[in-house]
This record gives sequence, C-alpha cells and structure tokens, in this order.
Amino acid sequence: MANLKEVRIRIASVQSTQKITSAMKMVSASKLRRAQTAILKLRPYAQKLNQILSNLCSDHNDNVFAQKRAPERVVLVVITSNKGLCGGFNVNVTKETSNLLKNKYAQQVEKGNVSLICIGKKGYEVFKKTKIPILQYYDTLLDAPNFEKVSEIAEFLMNSFKTKTLDKVEIVYNEFKNAANQLLITENYLPVVTHHHKTSAPKNNIDYIFEPNKAVIFEELIPKILKLQLYKTVLDSLASEHGARMTAMHKATDNAHELIRTLSLAYNKARQAAITNEISEIVSGAEALKA
Repeated sequence: MANLKEVRIRIASVQSTQKITSAMKMVSASKLRRAQTAILKLRPYAQKLNQILSNLCSDHNDNVFAQKRAPERVVLVVITSNKGLCGGFNVNVTKETSNLLKNKYAQQVEKGNVSLICIGKKGYEVFKKTKIPILQYYDTLLDAPNFEKVSEIAEFLMNSFKTKTLDKVEIVYNEFKNAANQLLITENYLPVVTHHHKTSAPKNNIDYIFEPNKAVIFEELIPKILKLQLYKTVLDSLASEHGARMTAMHKATDNAHELIRTLSLAYNKARQAAITNEISEIVSGAEALKA
C-alpha cells in the first residue's frame, strides 16, 4: 500500500502543476492579445517609415546616420524577457548573441570594443557573468513598454554614433509571427542600411519634396523613425514572449494531463493487484482451515 500512497501523492502533485500551467496559459493568452494588437497596428507604419528612411539615406549621402565606418566599436542591443517558462525564447537570443561575440566580432571583443545594452532580466543575468561590458540594463521597461523610455535608448545610440563613440549597432530579438512561431532576428540598426536598386530594374521614381528643407527633415524626421524602429523591436519581442510562454504552458498542460492518465492507470493496476492478492490470501487461509 505504500506504493499506492506514493502514486496518489504524485498524481495530486501533477494535478496541482497542471492547474498552474493552465492558469499561466490563460494569462499569457490574454497578454498576447494586447501585445499582438499593438505590434500588428504599428508594424505597417514602421515598415513604411523604414522604407522612407532607407530611400532618403540612399539618395542623400549627407545623412550622418547612414555613414558607414569600419566597425571598430560595436554595441549589441539584446532583448529578452524578465521571466522564464517560455521555451527557447531567451536561450535563442543569448546563443545568437554569444555567436556574434565569438565569431563576427571576435577581434573587437579582444580589444574590448564591444558593449551590450540588455533589455530584459534574462539576457542581463547571462552576460553579466562575462567580460563584455554592459552599458545599460532595463527590466521594468518590458512591464509597460513606453515610447518615451525607448526613445531615451535610441537617443543614446544615435548620439554615440554621431560623435563616433560607436561605429555599429545591431539588435538581437525575436520577431513575432504568430503564437506558435517566433523568428530570431539580428537586425542592423546603425548605420542605416540603404536600398540598393538593381540596374536591371527601374528605380521607384521617388521624388521627395522637402518642406521646409532637407536639413530640417534629416534633423527631425530621421531620428523619430529610428526611435520608432527600436520601439517596434521591443513590441515584437514582447508579443513573441507571450506567444512562446502560452505555447510552452499549453504543452506543459498537455504533458501533465498525459502523465496523470499514465499514473492513474498504474495506480488502478497496482490497486487491483493488491486486492487480488488479498483475496488470494483469504481463500488460501480458508482452504488451510478446512484441511
């Protein structure tokens, strides 16, 4: 009977876990709806502005944010989550960042010219143990994404690029596709990547009219577009996080259900075997008394 008691305790434990994972799944689903709505509304606007930015920088070479320099000083913006239980969401980002540090920017790392900006506690916990300096760290930003707060990060990066304190900025994050799929992205942020039109294809015949003038447009519009691009990556990552957690909790709930079914079957078999054994002992004892 001790074995039966252990199985009963384990079934109760798994049932308790199943309730927790089911509740977490529903919470993540609710948060996902809000985050998904936010990113899907922002994405077309951000993509169009990004196209305008690329075309402007392609046609006008006097934009400081499009100046290409040898990437001697590099900053990687790593966007993860504050919490776990979301599958490989955080691990994929930290692994990709580690690969960039070991391979693409190995020489810069040796010279101490690579720094990180960590948005999210999980990425910070991984890289604070390394020798890579962390310029900035944000965790509360993900609780309620705020354009003004993200703008501060973007302004810091743009000012550093303008003053040649850094030469290149890349962002590593998960782009939201749907609740079950997230696409790991390493996106170039600075310098701005321009569209290169193929000679065989006609150019898009974009003829911009600058009002009041080109200098003011570059000074006002381009920084706002860059701020919006960074804000979009934060919203993308947040929606991806909730989708990944909802999917992970859904799988955990299903696994708990299957484990409960298996344990219940084992419990019933053990109980039936114990009852059969007791009946056999009673019958054997009765036969012995008759003899």
